[in-house]
Amino acid sequence: MSEPKSTRNLRVRAALAVAAVTGLGATALTALPAAAAGEAVTVQYRQSASGSDQAEPWFKVVNSGSSSVPLSQVKVRYYFKADAGASYTYACSWAVKGCANLTGTFGTLANPTATADRYLEVGFTAGAGSLAPGADTGDMQLRFHRSNWQPLNQSDDYSFGPSQTAYANWSKVTATVGGVQVWGTAPAGNEPTPTPTDPTTPPPTGGAALFDDFDYTGHTDPAVSAHGWSVRSNSGGPGVPGATWAAENVTFAKEGTNSIMNLRTSTAGTAESTRQTEILTRATKFKNGTYAARVRFSDAPVSGPDGDRLVQTFFTINDLKAPMADDYAEYDFEYLPNGGWGEPANILYTTSWETYRPDPWEAVNQHSEVRASYAGWHDLVLTIDDNTIVYYVDGQEFGRHDARYLPERPMSINFNQWLIDLQGQTSTTPRSYDQKVDYVLHVKDQVLTPAQVAAKVAAYRTAGTAFEDSVPAV
Repeated sequence: MSEPKSTRNLRVRAALAVAAVTGLGATALTALPAAAAGEAVTVQYRQSASGSDQAEPWFKVVNSGSSSVPLSQVKVRYYFKADAGASYTYACSWAVKGCANLTGTFGTLANPTATADRYLEVGFTAGAGSLAPGADTGDMQLRFHRSNWQPLNQSDDYSFGPSQTAYANWSKVTATVGGVQVWGTAPAGNEPTPTPTDPTTPPPTGGAALFDDFDYTGHTDPAVSAHGWSVRSNSGGPGVPGATWAAENVTFAKEGTNSIMNLRTSTAGTAESTRQTEILTRATKFKNGTYAARVRFSDAPVSGPDGDRLVQTFFTINDLKAPMADDYAEYDFEYLPNGGWGEPANILYTTSWETYRPDPWEAVNQHSEVRASYAGWHDLVLTIDDNTIVYYVDGQEFGRHDARYLPERPMSINFNQWLIDLQGQTSTTPRSYDQKVDYVLHVKDQVLTPAQVAAKVAAYRTAGTAFEDSVPAV
């Protein structure tokens, strides 16, 4: 699980599964990149603040091509030099398209330069719609600041234009359409990597895979263990010290025609009353490839007062052999419905870990985040190949992380739900929260698009296959 803030609680195991696929054969992705069909954009920029407390890059994206461009396929990157030890927070002050339809995530450059080692990547949700040829997005009045509001220095930032006080084309930011760069010049050695995808291409056949539809009678069903799962009951982190990991709170039921796994976490405001849940693969044999799961996050409790600082997860992980060991690996989807780790409200993180030290706390990771509600069902996909780690939510790219965070050793697949602490809601009234999982998929050494993941899951269900594990032991 990613705990990107310095207040992150130490944990022994936290689990969230994503089906990752790598190394898809070239014949499986033969369509032209999306931007090859007359799609092109230009980015106009102006700076609204040259002061010391926050950066304010304002943008307009203009469709300079000959065909309509879905904004959900557009990403804009603003490059800057991070201040020593700083973490950053993104915000949207106002946008013609609506701030709720814009996303802002931070990334780390694979090849740092004297003027850039980080970037702010601005994207769009499906609600932003499309741009007709010649149309633009209108103002996007964005800003970011150091998370602790300490002064920041913009003078050494690659994309900063101190004299750019009116909108004009600005080549020191980049834009991609469908993963293909169509505008601007990145800092040397950091050109965005093309991501050609074809949602109509069927998934490749064959290949080692794990698929589980979670069709069980309960946590004591012998098939749960026979299929390689461990329902946690031992003590320890993450979460509230002294809390119980309650195996009986992992249950299974039918919802319509699908079998669903439910993880219930409950508390009455004390460590003794807190019941957290986790399920993970006993085998640590999963590395490159595609990981996927359909997960239902919850903003509100099933019963009782709301407000607990909850973490709902799907991730892969191996063990930390020693503080700052460089063969550690962890890749997380983590949803915080009520905030936590310094965040005041709901936020979804994806985090790729190189290593960490628990005491004194030090972390080496790259994370992306969106501050919005993700209550409801979501398709989560993670792909890992020899070059890149990519996270998708509901078919849209959510985060792209660098090669330095690639795994050196195999991992387990995990889901869990736990409480950061008991300070978000101090009531002693009992309350409980549910996280549901429809399926999990891992395809070894193949990178699948989200559409190919959906097709593969549909093929399993059409064939009546509720479980397969052909991934060899390490």
